[in-house]
Amino acid sequence: MKRIGVIGGGTMGIGVAYVFAAAGCEVALVEPDQEQATRAAETIARQAKRAEEKGKLDTTSAAVVPERVRMLGAVTELSPGLDLIVEAVPERLALKRDVLAEAQRREPVMLASNTSGLSIDALAEGLDRPADFLGMHFFNPVWSMPLLEIVRGAATSDESVDAARAAAELIGKQTIVVRDVPGFATSRLGVAIGLEAIRMLEEGVASAADIDRAMELGYRHPMGPLRLTDLVGLDVRLDIARHLAESHGPRFEPPRLLVDKVAAGETGKKSGTGFYDWSS
Repeated sequence: MKRIGVIGGGTMGIGVAYVFAAAGCEVALVEPDQEQATRAAETIARQAKRAEEKGKLDTTSAAVVPERVRMLGAVTELSPGLDLIVEAVPERLALKRDVLAEAQRREPVMLASNTSGLSIDALAEGLDRPADFLGMHFFNPVWSMPLLEIVRGAATSDESVDAARAAAELIGKQTIVVRDVPGFATSRLGVAIGLEAIRMLEEGVASAADIDRAMELGYRHPMGPLRLTDLVGLDVRLDIARHLAESHGPRFEPPRLLVDKVAAGETGKKSGTGFYDWSS
């Protein structure tokens, strides 16, 4: 895989574009909002510089990475026949379906969604080649998290799964392969822990910092569930929780504290406040 398309220049799309560019691929990143496209390009350049400072990239490679990422304003501008197109737009079924249908018209060898919880089979409805489509669930920050969750739909071919594994190896990721069930493996487990941590905070069991410290020191989690929720976005976690509650029952019903914070615009780091103060 050498020619990659990424649709969506938000946090996840930026990360996906970066790791493929750092692996030597030519990447086209689609982001229609010009301000966000500029931020995406700046973030990729900044991350390449950080990688150089940490010794992960040499000076020449760090300079070339931003040059390998070409910013586009629309899916229709993607070159036909790319090796892989990864969709990384917001977690809304109708939006993703529209984007994926448009992306497949560019006739990529393989098409993937970075969804963290939406059904791959539901997303595949309307696609002409569902065998060439699967889920590639990356984790934030993409450049440092080692896992890639490959989600196999009912129509996904063995060849597509093998190609996804090869892509993961190219960018230095380890993989798990799961079938298409609500929440897959990682979101289902992560949301369960996150929601219980929010309930504990709601009940006054302990402070947010102490709840997080319990998981970091007691269970060796690299980051506590409340801080992680702030990074993921409280609104994103709320949407996933509601989706899982529909499929798996009341144990995934979102706590009132989570609902109220999202309603108040406290969505985590991106808004400046969530369970922690990120304003500084």
